[in-house]
Amino acid sequence: MLVAALCAVPCVCASRTPAPFRGGSFYRIGPAWLAVYLLYILFLEIMLMKNSCVNCYYFGKLCAFGKGKLASILFRKGDNGAFCSRQITWKNIFPDFLVSLIPLFAGVCLLALNSSLLLLFLVILLLILTSAGNGLVRGSLACNHCRQRELGCPAQKLINKTGGNLH
Repeated sequence: MLVAALCAVPCVCASRTPAPFRGGSFYRIGPAWLAVYLLYILFLEIMLMKNSCVNCYYFGKLCAFGKGKLASILFRKGDNGAFCSRQITWKNIFPDFLVSLIPLFAGVCLLALNSSLLLLFLVILLLILTSAGNGLVRGSLACNHCRQRELGCPAQKLINKTGGNLH
């Protein structure tokens, strides 16, 4: 559902009629950029499963995000110790932030070109989902009940080291 919400702004951007864009040049490249964006998300998800999920406690099991089961279909099981010993920095997770920042940027640019109440609503909704929504899911629902967090989670270590808290 979150991925669908993250895709909402670029989908609306790609489906806009050419008229508001003074000749439609943005509209013509919209679907191509949407495809690039969706491929980027797919690439990030595959890399996450290949580099992290294969070593996670939930490999082959249903985790909060469903990737443990999917990873077991696509990849062979790795080493649980490798998951715990992995070092993650903010530089490593910046590409994940781009998943939210790209549609936010596109939405703001489109609002500047042609204001629309629907687009404004979608940009605000995306902002809420990526901040408060993500905080709720990771802070209260997923990480709080995660067995891997108890065994050792590099993301948890990063958040706690920088003063944040996932649980």
